[in-house]
Amino acid sequence: MTSHRPTVAVIGAGPVGLAAAAHLLEHDLEPLVLEAGESIGAAVRAWGHIRLFSPWQYTLDDAGLRLLRGTGWLQPSPEALPTGHELVDRYLEPLAAVPALRERVRTGHHVTAVNPDAEGFALQVERADAGRTVVRAGAVLDTSGTWALPSGLGIFGEPVSGEQQAEDHGLLLGPLPDVRGADRERFAGRRTVVVGAGHSAVNTLLALADLQREEPATQVIWAVRRASPEKTYGGGDRDELPARGALGARLRELVDAGRIELITSAQTEQVLAEQSSGVGVVLSDGRVIRADVLIRETGFRPDLGLLDGLALDTDPALEAPSALAPLIDPTRHSCGSVPAHGASVLAQPEEGLFIAGMKSYGRAPTFLLATGYEQVRSIAAHLAGEDASPRQLNLPETGVCGGDPTPAPPEKSGLGSGASGSGASGASALPLTAETTSCCS
Repeated sequence: MTSHRPTVAVIGAGPVGLAAAAHLLEHDLEPLVLEAGESIGAAVRAWGHIRLFSPWQYTLDDAGLRLLRGTGWLQPSPEALPTGHELVDRYLEPLAAVPALRERVRTGHHVTAVNPDAEGFALQVERADAGRTVVRAGAVLDTSGTWALPSGLGIFGEPVSGEQQAEDHGLLLGPLPDVRGADRERFAGRRTVVVGAGHSAVNTLLALADLQREEPATQVIWAVRRASPEKTYGGGDRDELPARGALGARLRELVDAGRIELITSAQTEQVLAEQSSGVGVVLSDGRVIRADVLIRETGFRPDLGLLDGLALDTDPALEAPSALAPLIDPTRHSCGSVPAHGASVLAQPEEGLFIAGMKSYGRAPTFLLATGYEQVRSIAAHLAGEDASPRQLNLPETGVCGGDPTPAPPEKSGLGSGASGSGASGASALPLTAETTSCCS
């Protein structure tokens, strides 16, 4: 693998990371994709049982498609809705196997730190087969997503007292468990409380309701921080992604029918974990929610720790690049209202460093894969010294416009097409949740 240009390191082999590599190749640049997981799209695999609400037409990148042409690859039906597993099996793995990318994508390479170097950047990489190594690059695109760092149950995303103990006892599960598959026995015939108000919470609640039909003793409780669940119910038939609109409509029906018990204004202050009697969620007003198991669907946040050695300019609340934060503030924007943006918005003070994909949205939940694809197209053009002006996207509106009059810390429901990751972080395409990371996107 040789090139007259410096290497561009791409952290994460999810949808956006692989799209970045494809665009860099088209500009005669030399990508090197470093994926922490042992397989392509490791973060997507973590929620592979979830079906995206974005059809294939919004899930494939143009540069990726150009690489796949002529390889015998069969393009999926544009209107079909893939699961996370199908996204990996039918698109990400074939893309990573294209000859032009095969030797430029390395799995099992966990980037733990990025530091300035005389030639650009030095990336500290942990490898199971070779210990710690250093990779040098002239530029870095961090598309490692957010999947690896779920937010805590506290109102600002911090862990609350007893949360870790409950997790250690197996009484608290992370986002998007496989309710009707591998994790079925943990929920069948038991009482489960789901905390969260994003699309990942919705998917989990709907799966629990389906399990309840098969196992009538199953009880489902939904706890949300807001005084009303209306924002979670979404835009219904006003949503330009029908599958996304249908999620909220179905959830509303289940709540109205009493099959899901709704608890509002539920701000968690403490978790009581007793293996013999289950778990108790103590709310700020003194109420206690008792259950056999607790599912935390309170969103994700970016792991900025690997960039600690570099100059960063990020918004303190959203943890997104400062120039991008006002454009994606979830109190003011839906997915379709976010303007196209690229290299100039995503660049960091450290020349040659860009945060892209789901990770660029920080704690905001409205990421779509199409947005990430445009981000990396612009960055690749910028690095090649060409026109990097962002191209306006025709993104599907949610049907929910305007903001919450009392903004709270963003509750990222999930991925959306977004979860990508080094270390399975992120919405490589995060899943049917906050729109994977729309989870599903």
